[in-house]
Amino acid sequence: MKFSDAVDDFLTAVRIEKNQSEKTAQNYEHYLRRAADFFGEDKDVGAISFRDVRNFLLHLNDLESRGGKLSVKTRGYHATALRALFKFLTKRDVECLAPEKIDVPKSEKRIVEFLTPEELERLFDSVGGVKTGLKPASTKDLRDAAILETLYSTGLRVSELVSLNRKQVDLKRREFAVTGKGRKTRIVFLTPEAAEKIGAYLNRRTDNLPAVFLSHSRNAKADEIVGGANAKRLTAWSIAAIVRKYAVAAGIVKKVTPHTLRHSFATTLLNNGADIRSVQEMLGHASITTTQIYTHVTNKRLKEVHTKFHR
Repeated sequence: MKFSDAVDDFLTAVRIEKNQSEKTAQNYEHYLRRAADFFGEDKDVGAISFRDVRNFLLHLNDLESRGGKLSVKTRGYHATALRALFKFLTKRDVECLAPEKIDVPKSEKRIVEFLTPEELERLFDSVGGVKTGLKPASTKDLRDAAILETLYSTGLRVSELVSLNRKQVDLKRREFAVTGKGRKTRIVFLTPEAAEKIGAYLNRRTDNLPAVFLSHSRNAKADEIVGGANAKRLTAWSIAAIVRKYAVAAGIVKKVTPHTLRHSFATTLLNNGADIRSVQEMLGHASITTTQIYTHVTNKRLKEVHTKFHR
């Protein structure tokens, strides 16, 4: 079987049989097409050896993308994609390299950036007119305050926030279901503050558009929502820009993204005594290993215990 045909069969299985997201399929396709360019699309998949794969990974080490070298993490994604491909072929009795022979490059230990309680308070206070009450809050102010509170309250990924619809959110029960990575559904919960901010924003709107968070026209009045055919759901980039804007206004020096608020959500739960399995479920992590990036919190708590009780 040609390598290119093997990739096509695998991608079809990812999209249809495994029912994985289109984003996952696109990522696999990107990494495997790059491998096909290196091996040759017509190369027999059974003729690809361990040495060939190693040479491909060494080739990635010298490859530049967007003006810089590929990171260890990105090279690892290529190796993981090849492993998935060969595992798929092995299950279908296609002669090929054993997937377990492909080593995934180990990246440096991930450092999680999160906000302290004091920084979070400054961030929420930076949305003019909402908490201070010094001036009437515009619709944009209400929306932006709701975005910040929702990200921190639920630990949502920015893509999950973007796709959120009004009919999903139960403000009375302060909970809703969301479908995340791998099309896995989980329940997330709103704090009273987040539910109040979302309610204030939605009550201000006069449209019947489905999205919870909408963009506003730059040419319209501050409180006007762009409706009809021009209605637009906020993009991930727009939400990242909103978070960054208020982080700067709050005087927070560290880089703050929507994912920083997700990290802050998890860190707050663990600092307050939540068990890591519950946090894993609320974050929608498929593996506990992913959630264990927050063990720096546990380590900090152990140090505090040591300092308090070791005399």
